[in-house]
Amino acid sequence: MTVVTRFAPSPTGFLHIGGGRTALFNWLYAKRHGGKMLLRIEDTDRERSTDAAIAAILDGLQWLGLDWDGDVVYQFSRAARHKEVAESLLAQGRAYYCYASQQELEEMRESARKEGRPLRYDGRWRDRDPSEAPKDVKPVIRLKAPTEGETVVEDEVQGRVVWQNKDLDDLVLLRSDGTPTYMLAVVVDDHDMNVTHVIRGDDHLTNAARQTQIYQALGWDVPNMAHVPMILGPDGAKLSKRHGALGVEAYRSMGYLPEAMRNYLVRLGWSHGDQEIFSTQEMVDAFDLKNIGRSPSRFDFAKLENLNGHYMRQTEDENLVKAIEEILPELGAERGIGTTFSPGLRDKMTAAMPGLKERAKNLVELLDSAYYLYAQRPLHLDEKAASLLADGRARLDGIAEKLDSVSDWSAQSVEAVVRQHAEAVGAKLGQVAQPLRAAVTGRATSPGLFDVMAVLGKDETLLRLRDQTKDAPAA
Repeated sequence: MTVVTRFAPSPTGFLHIGGGRTALFNWLYAKRHGGKMLLRIEDTDRERSTDAAIAAILDGLQWLGLDWDGDVVYQFSRAARHKEVAESLLAQGRAYYCYASQQELEEMRESARKEGRPLRYDGRWRDRDPSEAPKDVKPVIRLKAPTEGETVVEDEVQGRVVWQNKDLDDLVLLRSDGTPTYMLAVVVDDHDMNVTHVIRGDDHLTNAARQTQIYQALGWDVPNMAHVPMILGPDGAKLSKRHGALGVEAYRSMGYLPEAMRNYLVRLGWSHGDQEIFSTQEMVDAFDLKNIGRSPSRFDFAKLENLNGHYMRQTEDENLVKAIEEILPELGAERGIGTTFSPGLRDKMTAAMPGLKERAKNLVELLDSAYYLYAQRPLHLDEKAASLLADGRARLDGIAEKLDSVSDWSAQSVEAVVRQHAEAVGAKLGQVAQPLRAAVTGRATSPGLFDVMAVLGKDETLLRLRDQTKDAPAA
């Protein structure tokens, strides 16, 4: 048997973090077993489905590095097939026309509310002759569900789950306008796509009972099911935007690397011993449904940031610069960079990256910490830098001429000159380095000062220094 999983989002919004994890679990399971993961867009809700949401879902999956097999399947385009299956159940006596009016359904709902019980259709058209049907009601088609016994799902995560059939009513398969319901469409599509494993959120667990009944009525094999617990916020409440329930594209804009997001998501609810860091191949080799916990997991931004920092430090410098450039269209304008790096700035960013990436937790921090590379002269000093420079400007007198005499501009040669200058003015190295850093970067902190000066180059360093110290060259 070839393992076939599927990711089946509804395009009513962006690919949220829970959907990203569901897609990842499906992808890993298929990869682990040499199978396929299919992608189905469940766009039957025509009022809420949008092309923008579809594009965002596809883009989010691609950014996460989750590819799918074959063409994308659009559920709405298969409506004729869904209707055909509903009518076949009708012909076999496993479904029936229901002519209950909207008023009758409202009365059922009101009675259930007053009696404090769940709303269930009472089966009034289950065995009636359609000749009794009122002329002004378009019927729906309902499943003739079993009324005795139980429906069982042997769930790969939740274990054995049992529903008493008397507690499940005859669900609608085809609406009065001829459109299929979600329950029918999912079953038909999963069957026709040869899906062997349905891995999805546990908010679908009740749907599993309904869908199992449809499979059984059709005489089709029920796929293996695995219902994964939800993701909660750090406070144990339902995940909301303040917790991190954002679209995947938001995490890209916030400067997270896809490798870090994959690693973080795989550990939300799944474990493999004490291991926290996984390469993609390690995830594939280790992933197993039995290691998914039954309890909800909690989203932790601090953990995600630490993981992202780890991946940034492991990433090649050139690749980090490329990753920053990918989000520049959103970030560059307000920083005065534009939507792409100039060749010269790209070279400087790459050269400075070893020092920059040691501290930053995301690409946005990385870009901001590289401010000194793209800042326009004269630099605007932040408050702390301005204070350091005001306090130490006198100790910088004459240092520009000494630096100007350096012919082999490198971190080592610059450091030697600064050390000699500090000694000459009777100051400690830090007492000269701190105001010097403020003058050439506009900040009180930066990567190693001498590395910074080496990357900036001799001309830019001296121009910035003279801007701030008014130590202009002699005429």
